[in-house]
Amino acid sequence: MAEAILRHRAAFIAKHRPTAQVRSLLGLLPLCRTAALGGHLYRCQNCGRQQPQYNSCGNRHCPNCQAKAREAWLAEQEAGLLELPYFHVVFTLPKQLQPLILQNKQTGYNLLFGCVAETLMQFGRHPNRNLNGQLGFTAVLHTWNQTLGPHAHLHLLVPAGALNKLSGSFRKAPDPRWFFPVKALSKVFRAIFLNALKRAHTEGRLEFHGQLAELSNPEAFVRFLDPLYDKKWVVYAKRPFAGPQQVLQYLGRYTHRVGISNARIIEVTDQHVTFTYRDRKDASQKKIMKLEGVEFLRRFFLHVLPKGFSRIRHYGFLGNSVKRKNLIRIREQIGQKAPEPQEETPLERIERVYGIDLLACPHCRSGRLVLQRQLPAIRCKDPPP
Repeated sequence: MAEAILRHRAAFIAKHRPTAQVRSLLGLLPLCRTAALGGHLYRCQNCGRQQPQYNSCGNRHCPNCQAKAREAWLAEQEAGLLELPYFHVVFTLPKQLQPLILQNKQTGYNLLFGCVAETLMQFGRHPNRNLNGQLGFTAVLHTWNQTLGPHAHLHLLVPAGALNKLSGSFRKAPDPRWFFPVKALSKVFRAIFLNALKRAHTEGRLEFHGQLAELSNPEAFVRFLDPLYDKKWVVYAKRPFAGPQQVLQYLGRYTHRVGISNARIIEVTDQHVTFTYRDRKDASQKKIMKLEGVEFLRRFFLHVLPKGFSRIRHYGFLGNSVKRKNLIRIREQIGQKAPEPQEETPLERIERVYGIDLLACPHCRSGRLVLQRQLPAIRCKDPPP
């Protein structure tokens, strides 16, 4: 990604006039894990080779910087797992709405979170849906598809049970394969989201630019939304996970991701960026896409989130303010012991979970790296492509 930015940044800025936030990322991301940000010097105890390790930029949009943040977050979530079946549920907005949501990221993404939560809570409370209580779930926002196009959708982890807020009793799902009918979820979600969009338009919380400018007219906006009431919206629910560890493996794949990883970029030239992708219609093998460098950067930076926007949220009995108290109550009722606290660094966790020792010497592969001294940041121009 740094290579693509360095080669095509000037042309991208000239053509698209990016926001200040994107301009900042264009300057920051190429410096990640270079001497410009400083670092630490290590020495192998066995072969004596010195190994500099430069600091990462720490930005959540950087492909290099998510591993440690992900492991620290997963360690926290591990302590909150329940011995229940967990479901992976995906709520996707139709492609007709994606350009509108892209022009209104703050409002649109918040509406998506809120409407999905309202949909699930309605089903959890309904007396005919077997639980009649408050659900708990974690939602993760993704805004891209495999070719970096706009594709706003939520991945959710939903434990199979509900908490009655009045009595404090927890009710497990009567069948481990239980989940609400996805067709019914889809219809309710569609109605809730489209009504929320209409309210946002009436209250003046939506902006319209370019080809969408005419939608600022209330009548035109209603005509735009009307066909979506007849369209099937995609809600997908996977079968339950085998156990809590499988839940964590899932979380590791879907949280703290950016639109594209460095591993998928196979070539960067002065004209193009080439990367691999998977086609949902033909998932048998990876495909290759070549884009002009400026177009590649345009697509990548479509998915920059507003500052301070939270893309991972917890709801219901797993809400941040009540989670600890509710977990104690639920574990008592399902007969689950509280997990022993794991006091380990992200590096120690990576070694325990994945068997990867990040302090193993990359040269002799038998010695360990020992910290020698800190390396100061070197102020310099961007590294050459």
